[in-house]
Amino acid sequence: MPSLDDLKKRIKSVKSTQKITKAMKMVAAAKLKKAQESAEKGRPYSEKLQNIILNLTKSISDESNAPKLLAGNGKDKVYLCVVITADRGLCGGFNSNICKLAKKHFKNILKEGKELKIITVGSKGHDQIKTEYSKYIIDKKSFKDKKQISFKEANEIGTKVIELYEQEQFDKCFIFYNNFKNVITQIPQAEQIIPTFIKKDEKTKDHIFSYDFEPDEDEILDDLLPKNVSVQIFKAFLENAASEQGSRMTAMDNATRNAGDLVDKLTINYNRSRQASITKELIEIISGAESL
Repeated sequence: MPSLDDLKKRIKSVKSTQKITKAMKMVAAAKLKKAQESAEKGRPYSEKLQNIILNLTKSISDESNAPKLLAGNGKDKVYLCVVITADRGLCGGFNSNICKLAKKHFKNILKEGKELKIITVGSKGHDQIKTEYSKYIIDKKSFKDKKQISFKEANEIGTKVIELYEQEQFDKCFIFYNNFKNVITQIPQAEQIIPTFIKKDEKTKDHIFSYDFEPDEDEILDDLLPKNVSVQIFKAFLENAASEQGSRMTAMDNATRNAGDLVDKLTINYNRSRQASITKELIEIISGAESL
């Protein structure tokens, strides 16, 4: 059984930890508001860009003549997976949920006899994935020194992905990230960004409008398609930033509550031990007095 001094030191230690988790919760709450606004503002832009590409595909009757970034290269052998996580921890299951979804896709890809290539963005995701899939990782990115990730960093990754595609290093590309819904809920997503061909069906019919393009559709697509890859990656960054702060806020709130419960339990144990110690001393004093 721990001594009174040990219990007192542990109570003090837990209270110090509780102060830290409470402070981290408040910082995450302050950052969450700005990150959520950025994510919500980024969604209409990425959706509008997808709709423009959708309208441009109306003029393409033969997919074989379409740009490769749009319709693909006709192969389905090599998959590139870009796993986007955080560079910092203490955010609950944020990083683990993304990696769990990514690993599930990795297993399916390898099970089907396809070739797998991985690019990790964020040190936490890299640490989790390298234990099982280190031989498939072809590149890793970390922006730990950046306070806020901008479109420049997303474009850097997008450019790298397009270069690999032009070198015929892969046939399809997926990105993995967390889609922000609210403070409590962040939904892991797997999204295909190459090829970006959007099939025209009944679901998308209402979003197709008639436009006249100047210059012609092919020239516009040549400019928009590479930009769309970077935009979708940047959208994933924005969603991840909001999801990370929301998950950290929830995790630190739970940690603060748990620390409070632990302090209460330790205080009860301390009081019981102290009472037992006092009772023992009184018994010893009374027993000694009676013996005299």
